[in-house]
Amino acid sequence: MTGMSLLQRKLLKSIILSPAFWRRISRDASDVNAAGAALRPEIKKYWPKCRERAIKSSTFPEILRPKARLRIAIPKRKPAELAAGCFLLLCTVLSIGSLALAQQSWQQVPIPPLAKFTPQEPNRIQLPNGMVIFLQEDHELPLISGTALIKGGSSSEPAAKTGMMSIYTASWRTSGTEKKTGDQLDDELEAIGAKVETGGGVDTTSASFNCLKENFDQVFADFLDVLEHPVFREDKIALAKRRLATAISRRNDEIDSIAGREAAKLGYGKDSPYGREAEYWTVAAVTRQDLLDWHKRHLSPNNVIFGIVGDFDSKQMESRLRAAFGSEAKGTPYNLPQIPVPGPKSGVYLAEKTDVNQSEIAMLGVGIRRDNPDYFAVRVMNEIFGGGFSSRLFKNLRSKQALAYSVGGGIGAGYNHPGLIDISMGTKSASTAKAVAALYEQIDDLLNNPPTEEELKQARDSILNGFIFAYDSPDKVLSEQLTYELYGYPKDFLERFRGAVEKVTSADVHRVARKYIDKRKLAVLVVGNPKEFDKSLAEFGQVTKLDISIPTAPPGAKSASAAGQD
Repeated sequence: MTGMSLLQRKLLKSIILSPAFWRRISRDASDVNAAGAALRPEIKKYWPKCRERAIKSSTFPEILRPKARLRIAIPKRKPAELAAGCFLLLCTVLSIGSLALAQQSWQQVPIPPLAKFTPQEPNRIQLPNGMVIFLQEDHELPLISGTALIKGGSSSEPAAKTGMMSIYTASWRTSGTEKKTGDQLDDELEAIGAKVETGGGVDTTSASFNCLKENFDQVFADFLDVLEHPVFREDKIALAKRRLATAISRRNDEIDSIAGREAAKLGYGKDSPYGREAEYWTVAAVTRQDLLDWHKRHLSPNNVIFGIVGDFDSKQMESRLRAAFGSEAKGTPYNLPQIPVPGPKSGVYLAEKTDVNQSEIAMLGVGIRRDNPDYFAVRVMNEIFGGGFSSRLFKNLRSKQALAYSVGGGIGAGYNHPGLIDISMGTKSASTAKAVAALYEQIDDLLNNPPTEEELKQARDSILNGFIFAYDSPDKVLSEQLTYELYGYPKDFLERFRGAVEKVTSADVHRVARKYIDKRKLAVLVVGNPKEFDKSLAEFGQVTKLDISIPTAPPGAKSASAAGQD
């Protein structure tokens, strides 16, 4: 308060002399406490002191400027009235004081360039048995966490037992080990605020832990026990199967889930590990021995990448990890499969869901890999076209035309396989055809009109700002380095990111858009209720109806049964 400008003090004086001001105080005095509680953050810090002074004082000069009184005659008021008046003065004066800033457009405020951001790199070591270990010190908190990535995930499971890896990861940790049941582990770890967990994906499975530094010895011992001596108890396997069967029975509940599943099947192929889905009979076919065999085949040191981050000394931790893992013998190396991505056939595909009044639309094609030299230009293009609130798709289809509940997308990029081009939106049923046509128009605009310099700068800034927050802690950097190690990417891939994005030009964006997006080759997927569509989808091409029913038996089983009855 003592730092008020001359302008603010003059404004204050004119307000105090106004009769309307005193009438306002009398009217609002009863609400003074509520008003104080609802102050804006920039005013709120002054409130307690002002209220205290108002209660103790009978004049506003003592409240507002103790050492230099304003020479104004002020009638005496009750403390509550003075407090209310103080609040109103603060709101008025500080708001008026900020009007000068409001006259300047936010676009004219100079934004300094981003400071150089260099993430802390973990220390990489490789044991004689082939195991790769990353150590990342982080002394901010007394915590230690570690993750073991095991090469092999759902892409390695037999097609006839699709869902096996979901059962594997769900029952691995919950089953416990030869020494302790999963429930015993739960109780012991919960008592010290620690975790040991398992998970999986398409290319990897994982085991991880998190604990206080003081509990590291105990938790790491439990982690090693889970990693090396799983038992896969039958009751936990049965529980995992029931949950997976429940998920199968409900997979058509949500329209966006249907769209995501069918998009993967169209883009990668229904029999591809990236597109196939578990069925009741594939889940039932999984046995405990399948899980034990898979674990034995894949869990060898040369198939494991281990990362640890936290409050430790790297040399001491390295010695500890060498003792824990160094004696393990090499196993048969597992190489991630190279799975072809044929891409979708052009045309219109309809998945009927008659109990909804909205549609999910996706335009699909084949994308690129992240090691493609065009990757960084594609990232910028995606941001401009469909990456956020300032993208062309969002501004034109949602904000201006009000056609979309959600909209976005671009060219996908996988680590070891091409991603999918996926340009999608949600709209109401009655505007489905109009929305499809509008998406085509936006693609035409992208291919015909290079981005402006303003669009380019905004996209690059958005990506680079997001990049900083994506890797603003040692554990995030470590996770990324584990991924690069898994897929064989250079260790400086992260370091090169910023410079590569900054070099992308408008011509680069236009070039990659025209190179990878051909709307004649895109498949159009629509999930919704065709009875409520504004027009027939046939005007966009031949319509293929997709069967999204949930089968209870494998193909051919019913006909074989019928043949046996004949």
